[in-house]
Amino acid sequence: MFKKNYLVYAVIAIACGAAGVWASLHSNKAAPAAAGAAAAPAAAPAGPVAALFQQKLKDNQGVEQALAQWQGKPLVVNFWATWCGPCVEEMPELSALQGEQAGKPLQIIGIGIDSPTNIAEFAEKHKIAYPVYVGGMSGTDLSRQLGNAHGGLPFTVLIGADGQVKKTYLGRLKFDELRADLASM
Repeated sequence: MFKKNYLVYAVIAIACGAAGVWASLHSNKAAPAAAGAAAAPAAAPAGPVAALFQQKLKDNQGVEQALAQWQGKPLVVNFWATWCGPCVEEMPELSALQGEQAGKPLQIIGIGIDSPTNIAEFAEKHKIAYPVYVGGMSGTDLSRQLGNAHGGLPFTVLIGADGQVKKTYLGRLKFDELRADLASM
């Protein structure tokens, strides 16, 4: 039974990784900004960002957290999994970026598409410098709502303080591009 489950997970992991690589080569597009979004801050985010802020997910310690605590701040939301090679490769750079942003309003959060046990063990081993939440398989649905049409990982969403999706990134992040995008916000 264990070998059968292992094989299924391995096939899913390979398929998701391949989809992520393919999609990153074909669609690193900026999300259209809402007209007038820079002129006046929105009272509350709408659509998929509102759905994100309605989530209550367990952190890597198993404590349920409301994602609404991050509303009103610029966010980098990174969807990842412990079995996703490109996800794991970019996490130290995301941790370093969070450290660079100390004292600034930007917040990075990770939503793991994995089991609570795997995420807790991974977070402890790798000392991630930003909050990590357990999205499980429903995290994939949330990433799709935020623009991840292919369902690949890693998938990262840049959300402005106004609650608008500024840009999405499918595949391993190019940190020079992300820093430039953050500087333009």
